[in-house]
Amino acid sequence: MAIITIPKKDFEREIGKFDAEMQEKIALFGTPIETITENEFSLEIFPNRPDMLSYSGFKRAFLAYLGKKIGLKKYILNPPEKDYEVIIDSSVKEIRPYTVCAVVKGLKFDDFRIKELVEIQEKLHLTLGRKRKKIAIGVYPLDKIKFPVIFKAMEPDQIKFVPLEMSRELSGLEILQRHPAGKEYAHLLAGKAKFPVFIDANNQILSMPPIINSQLTGKVTSETKEIFIECSGFDFDALKFCLNIIVTSLAEMSGKIYQVNLKYSKKEITPNLISTKMKISLENVNKILGLNLKEKEIKKLLERMGHNYAKGVVEIAAWRTDILHEVDIIEDIAIAYGYENFIPEIPEISAIGEEDKKIQIKRKFSEILCGISMLEVLNYHLTNRKNQIEKMGLSSKNEEVIEIADSKTEYDILRGNLIHLLLKNFSENVDAEYPQEIFEIGRVFYLDKFEKKIKEKEVLAAGISPGNFTRIKQILDYFFRNIDKEISFKEAEKIPSYFIEGRTAEILFKNKRIGYLGEIHPRILKNWRMKMPISLFEIEIDEIINKLI
Repeated sequence: MAIITIPKKDFEREIGKFDAEMQEKIALFGTPIETITENEFSLEIFPNRPDMLSYSGFKRAFLAYLGKKIGLKKYILNPPEKDYEVIIDSSVKEIRPYTVCAVVKGLKFDDFRIKELVEIQEKLHLTLGRKRKKIAIGVYPLDKIKFPVIFKAMEPDQIKFVPLEMSRELSGLEILQRHPAGKEYAHLLAGKAKFPVFIDANNQILSMPPIINSQLTGKVTSETKEIFIECSGFDFDALKFCLNIIVTSLAEMSGKIYQVNLKYSKKEITPNLISTKMKISLENVNKILGLNLKEKEIKKLLERMGHNYAKGVVEIAAWRTDILHEVDIIEDIAIAYGYENFIPEIPEISAIGEEDKKIQIKRKFSEILCGISMLEVLNYHLTNRKNQIEKMGLSSKNEEVIEIADSKTEYDILRGNLIHLLLKNFSENVDAEYPQEIFEIGRVFYLDKFEKKIKEKEVLAAGISPGNFTRIKQILDYFFRNIDKEISFKEAEKIPSYFIEGRTAEILFKNKRIGYLGEIHPRILKNWRMKMPISLFEIEIDEIINKLI
C-alpha cells in the first residue's frame, strides 16, 4: 500500500468540496483517507491501482466515479520528432534488456508538481518496479540532452559522471560504494561485469539504471518545461504499462505527449496508449454480485470506472494494469454500484463448520519442515514455457502444457511441477544470505489423456542451496519419520534431464514411485544464473494424506 498527499485547495478547485459527504465517497471508491490536516489530506492507494499513485491519476479516476468525466479518457499522442530516437545496444541483453521512452512538453512545474513527479516515480519503483528490480525510471530535462540516446552496457571503471545530489565525478563502482542510492541498490548490479547506462549524442552519461541519474542531465526544476522519460527493466509489457501511467499523469498536468522511436532488432514506438478489449457476460455479473442489472445499467457503471462499454465488450485504458480477468471488471462494477447498496442476506442453511482434515495434515507437514528452519514459499499456479520447459532443459515437443486461453500476461500455462518454481525462487535471491532452504506444498496440473480433462494433484517440493544428494535425502527421511510413514529409494532408471545422472533416486511409497530426489545439473543452474549447487526433491502427497486421515 502507498500513501499520496493532496492539497485541499487543489482538490476543491478541480474536484469538489472536501466535506463529510465527499470524504465518504472517497472511502467508498476504495481509497480510504489516512490523515487530514488544515491544508491537505492523505489517501491510501492499494497495490492493484498503480495508476492512482499520483494526485493527477487519482483525480482522473475519481472524477469518472463521481460521474463528472465518465468513460475512457483519450489522450493525444504526437508522433516522434525527427531525432527522437533511442538505440538499444546488444550489450544490455543479459543485464537489463529493455527500455521504453517518451517525451512530454508544455509542462508547468511548481514545488507541488515536482514533488508529485518525484513521488510517482518512487512509488512506481517500490510497487510495479519491485524496488527497482523489475523497473527503473529516469526523468530528464529535455533541454539538457541531445538525441539520439544510446542504451548500452559499459565496464564500471569506464562509467564516470557526477551522480544526482553530488558535486564530484564518480566511477560506476564508486557510485555503488559511496552514493546513498548506490549503497541501497548495489545488489541489483551485483556480479555484473558491465553496468547499463544511457548516453546522449553529446557523449554525456544521463544515468546508470537502476541506481541514479546524472546531476548535470537528470534534475528537474521549476524552470523545466519539457522532459524525456525512460523506463528500463526485464519485462517489456510491464515497462509499457509503467510509462503509460507516467505520461498520462503528466498529460493531466497540461503536458503534451510525444512518442519516441526505439531501435531494437526491430523498430518499436512508445508510448502507444492502445486500449484493450474484454468480453463480459451479463449473466456472470449478476450471478457473482447477486444483482439483477440490465445492460444499460452496466454501461453506466463501467463508464463511471473509466471504461467504455458496447454490446458485451469493455474497452480498458492502457494504464489499467489491474484488469486481467472478467472478475476484475465485475469488481469495478461493484465499486461503482456501491458496496453500501448491497443488501446482506443470511444463507438458508444450517451447518457446523470445521477445518478440512487435509488442510490440517498439510499444515502439519509445513510445521515439520519449518521446525528444521526451512522457509515455506508460495508460487502462482500460472507459469510460462520459458521457466517450466526451456530453462529446465526440456523439449517443447515432448512436454505437454495446459495453456490459458486469452492470457493477458506472460504467465500463460498451468504449472506442471514445483521444481522449476523453486529454482526461480533461488535465482531471484542470489544476493540473499546462504544457506537457503525452501519448500512448497501446492497443486500442480496435468492432462488426463483417457478422460480428456484437466486434473490436479497435491505435491511437496523442497530444495537447498548449497546442497547435495546426502543433505536433501536426510531432510526427506526426517520428514517421513515425523509422519510415521516409510519410504524407500532405488536407482532411477529414467531420470528427469534436469538432475545429475548418478546423483538421483526414485522415491517409493508402498512400492509406488511418488517422485524424484537429486542434484540439479550444472547446465540447468547456468540457465537460471545460479552459481551455488542445488539439490531438490518433489513428491506426490495425495496418497500419503489419505493414509493419515
